[in-house]
Amino acid sequence: MANEDLNNRITNVDLSKRMRSSFLDYAMSVIVARALPDVCDGLKPVQRRILYDMHELGVTPDKPYKKSARVVGDVLGKYHPHGDSAVYGALVRMAQPFSYRYMLVDGHGNFGSIDGDGAAAMRYTEARLSRVSVEMLRDINKDTVKFQDNYDGTEREPVVLPARFPNLLVNGANGIAVGMATNIPPHNLSEVIDGIHMLMHNPDVTVPELMKAIPGPDFPTGGVVIGKSGIRKAYQTGRGTIALRAKVDIQEQKNGKKQIVITQMPYMVNKAQLVKHIANLVRDKRIMGITDVNDESDREGLRVVIKVRRDASAQIILNNLYKMTLLQTSFSFNMLAIVNGAPRLLNLKQILQYYLKHQVEVVRRRVKYELNRAQKRDEIMRGLLIALDHIKEIIRIIRSSKTSVVAKAHLMDNFKLTDRQAQAILDMRLVRLTGLEYGKIEATHKQLLKDITNYKGILGDPKKVDHIIDTQILKLKKRFGDKRRTKIMFGKVMSLEDEDLIEPKDVMVTLTHRGYVKRINTDEFKTQNRGGRGIQGMDVHNDDFVEHLISTNTHDTLLLFTNAGKVYRMTVYQIPEYGRNAKGLPIINFLKIDPKERIQAVINVSDKSHDQDKYLFFTTVQGTVKRTPVKDFMNIRRSGLKAIHLNKGDELLNVSIVSSGQNMIIGTHQGYAVAFPVDSVRSMGRDATGVRGAQLRPHDYAIGADVLGPHDYVFVISEKGYGKRTPANQYQIKGRGGKGIKTVNVAKKNGPLAGLTTLHGHEDLMLMTNRGVTIRFNASDVSETSRVTYGVRLIRVNKGSKVTTLAKVPHDDTPEKIQAKSTDSEKQN
Repeated sequence: MANEDLNNRITNVDLSKRMRSSFLDYAMSVIVARALPDVCDGLKPVQRRILYDMHELGVTPDKPYKKSARVVGDVLGKYHPHGDSAVYGALVRMAQPFSYRYMLVDGHGNFGSIDGDGAAAMRYTEARLSRVSVEMLRDINKDTVKFQDNYDGTEREPVVLPARFPNLLVNGANGIAVGMATNIPPHNLSEVIDGIHMLMHNPDVTVPELMKAIPGPDFPTGGVVIGKSGIRKAYQTGRGTIALRAKVDIQEQKNGKKQIVITQMPYMVNKAQLVKHIANLVRDKRIMGITDVNDESDREGLRVVIKVRRDASAQIILNNLYKMTLLQTSFSFNMLAIVNGAPRLLNLKQILQYYLKHQVEVVRRRVKYELNRAQKRDEIMRGLLIALDHIKEIIRIIRSSKTSVVAKAHLMDNFKLTDRQAQAILDMRLVRLTGLEYGKIEATHKQLLKDITNYKGILGDPKKVDHIIDTQILKLKKRFGDKRRTKIMFGKVMSLEDEDLIEPKDVMVTLTHRGYVKRINTDEFKTQNRGGRGIQGMDVHNDDFVEHLISTNTHDTLLLFTNAGKVYRMTVYQIPEYGRNAKGLPIINFLKIDPKERIQAVINVSDKSHDQDKYLFFTTVQGTVKRTPVKDFMNIRRSGLKAIHLNKGDELLNVSIVSSGQNMIIGTHQGYAVAFPVDSVRSMGRDATGVRGAQLRPHDYAIGADVLGPHDYVFVISEKGYGKRTPANQYQIKGRGGKGIKTVNVAKKNGPLAGLTTLHGHEDLMLMTNRGVTIRFNASDVSETSRVTYGVRLIRVNKGSKVTTLAKVPHDDTPEKIQAKSTDSEKQN
């Protein structure tokens, strides 16, 4: 019998279905009752319960603080049957000026700090409602919102708060539920109210139009929002990401050094951890140039000072800090809120619309409450007026009645009174019989009639309801509105590319015949007098020598042209920096160059050369020339592109950047030069061969080419180190394809030409031999001579050596003079 009863109580259950159903119930409970805010008041249940409980306890701004433990205990006992840490944690956050844009709790004591310090225990802190939170609860006792039973049915709690201002946007929200999360940033109260005002007067307003009033978030810690597109996407779709930076100033001190001063932090970034992270980066030498990091924050505000070494770039250091630390972070919008008991992803306009809908309901419920109360009061006033008009008969009836119940019944029958009116007459004091009191009662009755008419008018006219809401929020704006803290930088999002992290500075790039490349700080080369022995420019192998020397900047781009006519692209900062004596690294580590090819020409391309009227002018060893727009070489893959089609046996010699109207000069190994306008060479594509630029003599070949201006000088250097500069007016500009005129007397003493270039008059020149010996001197120190002279000795060349490379570099204003002997035989002949 017992087994039969047990079998009757057993129910077969599909475990997977039961688990699915139970988990969904749990998930919805977390979503609706714990983690997500309501769109009406922007509060999670625990936050709403805290504020309502403090209101019920009378812990208002005009009253003394109460222990936080008292508030937490009351909330736990009445409304929120969870852990005390959850309640106290929510209370603390609402009291933190770095977490809430407009704090809803006025805290007294240690409520944590932006350095990540936790709040003191709740027995040590005190709290009360802030002034702005009073507006969240205003008129809650006037039936403005619905109430529901608490967890055990012994208390009643509001479903939402009246919320005079749109707290969901103003203070934002964040929470993680089951399978979903919300992350809404804080906003400026004045701007949000302006947006509501705009929506009320134009229900068809678009999100971009609303952004004129609400341009973006306004975080309590300030900071700088970079870019507008992320904000626009978030406001239109409910999801989006914005870049957020600290507010930073680069200040120059009296001693000339610079310092980076941080005065505002990105939202929710721990200042102490940030300072520690920066110090670790400096210690590990991941960021160079910082000498000290000090946190000088005090009661007056936040201030972190990063001192920069005198020779370092503060802007580059700051860019590195943006990339490597939380000095720049991101904020991801996910504007999810509870709407009518279910989670919904909302855009900016929808949030404002739901808030306005809530306010319409709040105002209508309040007006109905006031109307009902006014009607009940007026009912009493009318009864009192009847009684005063028949006071003798009233007194007689009351005196003749044995009990109050009988008296009430007689009054109701004789004067057609309601139960409430009859009771009010019985409760009336004798002082009401005076003439003055009669006048007051009559005046109150008339005022109540006006109020009733007014309330009915409001309920019957939606425009009047909107006017009340508009008036309320404008008063709040005037009372609590303040200036924006977070700056919004419009335009494109400023991404930190590699070049933003590299200091722009002048450097030298060397490339050897065997393909070793490096960059060197130009300060390592000091100016010398001509005729000196020079200093060792770099260490090379016995069978190697420096072939290309380029004066450039770390942010410039190098176009590397091979003897086979292919072009490769490198940014200068990608080239490793070494000392003067280092060899560098093989170029094949950076570019996919065919082993059979070698770099024959390297030119510097800065941003300014991207203009449409700029061209690359090609010169080959056989005297062929070609002109192609620079823009044709801006998108070059790592494997290279074909730059010029070469005839059999020809090789590329040089490439220059030119503009229409300029002239070119080509020098040959046997000492001749040809000058002609660049416009005589038509613009061609990358694959073109070109046209004849110079008609070469037997066994001659081109050794240099450059742009020739009317006031320039032509500088030539021979293999034995003899050079000179000659005014450009001695070189007649003729048509292309000529044999040229003599530019130097080639003899056994000076040797054939090794290089030709043009000068403006203030440059420094650098010469290199095939053994890597380098000398730098000012071009103005070179004697000005005619075309047919030998020139003067500029560098002493040892036996077995010869000059191979000639380059122009910026003039050194603080030269280190090195004396060198000069004999009569070395002077011009």
